[in-house]
Amino acid sequence: MPRRLTAPTALLALLLLAACTGGGGDGTAASAEEEKPGTIVVASGRDVTGSNGVRQRLIDAWNRQQRERSQDAGDPDHYQARLVELPGSADEQRSQLLGALQSGSARYDVVNLDVTWVPEFAEAGLVRALPDDLVDADVIDPVARTARWGGKVYAVPFNSDVGLLYYRRDLLRKAGMEPPYVPKDFTWGQLRGHITTLDNNLDDRDFVHGWTTQLDAYEGRTVNAMEAFATAVPGLTLVDEDGRYTGDVEQLRRGVAELDRRVDPAYVSPDAKKRDETGSVSEFTEGDTAFLRAWPSAYPTLYRVFGDRLGVAQLPGRAVLGGQNLAVTTTSERARKATELIRFLTGRQSERCLLEAGFAATRDSAYDRPARCPAEISAAPVPSPTGEPDEVPRREGGRPGFSDAMLKGALERAVHRPRTPLYGAFTQTVITQLGPLVEGGSADPDEVARRLDEVARRLDEALRKALRG
Repeated sequence: MPRRLTAPTALLALLLLAACTGGGGDGTAASAEEEKPGTIVVASGRDVTGSNGVRQRLIDAWNRQQRERSQDAGDPDHYQARLVELPGSADEQRSQLLGALQSGSARYDVVNLDVTWVPEFAEAGLVRALPDDLVDADVIDPVARTARWGGKVYAVPFNSDVGLLYYRRDLLRKAGMEPPYVPKDFTWGQLRGHITTLDNNLDDRDFVHGWTTQLDAYEGRTVNAMEAFATAVPGLTLVDEDGRYTGDVEQLRRGVAELDRRVDPAYVSPDAKKRDETGSVSEFTEGDTAFLRAWPSAYPTLYRVFGDRLGVAQLPGRAVLGGQNLAVTTTSERARKATELIRFLTGRQSERCLLEAGFAATRDSAYDRPARCPAEISAAPVPSPTGEPDEVPRREGGRPGFSDAMLKGALERAVHRPRTPLYGAFTQTVITQLGPLVEGGSADPDEVARRLDEVARRLDEALRKALRG
């Protein structure tokens, strides 16, 4: 496939101490002489930590540092960064960024890309290669692999994400179960067993359905499908290093069968097929289900509703890796300084701040080091989206909620969605072809087997066309 590669002040100073002001070593970043101080525009999706969230506070800290450097040098000119939040869903944000960068209608210097978009933006020549040392050994391995395409670093992991299992401790206890309710290496078979136990011991006043998730016709359906596929077929990738399709019908048949077990009406809420992240969290908080598959960012909302009745664990089987990476656009006139900004935003102390705010940090050291986020950046206490006081429990070191070890372990075991420049075509194909499966069908075993075979065959054919290179 052809490629087109084209705190206190002192503590804040430590955040930038290691920042490199050089380019990528391949002529991709402008030299200091070619750049003029001004505004570096950072385009990103919504910050789940709320208005004036941790991303904005990190950018504010970098801006303060730039002003102080300029004052110390007696130079009135300085760089500053400005965060622009894009509206809409992740799919809509991708379309906005692609359109803006391809047409030149918006002058973004740094773009915050979903991990699945990196190959597409790199292959299209919309973002530039960056210094390799921006992604060092401290970055968690599966997360680090999202930064590269064609052997080069194009986007640096900013905040990560991974699917987790939320559950109602009180319902499991009331049904006579003993802790740990979700032990290590918990399986989907055990989850179905828990739901059966709840059905046998509780009534509709306690809960209505076993679990819920995100199966509406958008990226959430692809995520759930890939988690089922990766659980059923260990080591599944579906594409080669160039992003071309390498799957086969048998692999897809096993994955489809696993997904079918997960969406069995005996266990999943019938409304899951029209739920996104917000809808599934609402369904769980309304008491309709005992289990929920959701991202770490759901925890504060859920804790405010359930308190200590809420449990959190790693998702059974394999969980999909999410998150966002920062990249410098090829049209940026301040690429050298934009690269320095990215080095700051993704550095060790910044990742600790992101972790304390409720994001999944990308670095090992964020979980292991006792150092706290500087007070003027810290997100603790975190206000609710409605401005209510923070009621989320915090562990030693300021991290909200569930244990760092559990979250870090989930990231280390997480699997990638296919890495391909044609990811948009891939996910749309999966969403469309799995529609009949999600909608349900006959309960007759022979008819179910025929239906699963047909779904797998059609999905294989469609992916061969969509990702033929």
